[in-house]
Amino acid sequence: MDARVTLITLAVADLAASRRFYVDGLGWEPAFEVPGEVMFFRVAPTVVLSLWSRAGFEAEVGPLGDGGGIPPLTLAHNMPDADGVDRVMRDAVAAGAQLIRPARQREWGGYSGYFADPDGFRWEVAYNPGPLGVELMRAAGLV
Repeated sequence: MDARVTLITLAVADLAASRRFYVDGLGWEPAFEVPGEVMFFRVAPTVVLSLWSRAGFEAEVGPLGDGGGIPPLTLAHNMPDADGVDRVMRDAVAAGAQLIRPARQREWGGYSGYFADPDGFRWEVAYNPGPLGVELMRAAGLV
């Protein structure tokens, strides 16, 4: 198996609330949707983010643990500069995101902050001036 991820699936409690946040609030366009069941968003040329109703997810994958706390992962959205980070953070909060950590200068040389979507999934919005960050922005056609 080669090192590649093509689909990331998040089990969500209320697909309609997730739709309001991602589609109506952030302006994302679903690539595929079955109302009340699942939505797919193309987030990169070869990567899809899937939001699947919790019931459908559990029926297919198995029961979710409810140990409390936050989901044990973050998703990241890199920007080519700090102003872009601030803009995305403002847009996310205006769309209904919970601000977790305001964007700030980081010890590793970048600039980032965190918000939570309606299900509590944490998104990091970051500017990474290092070689990998620049490579990602170049691949995305942003620099």
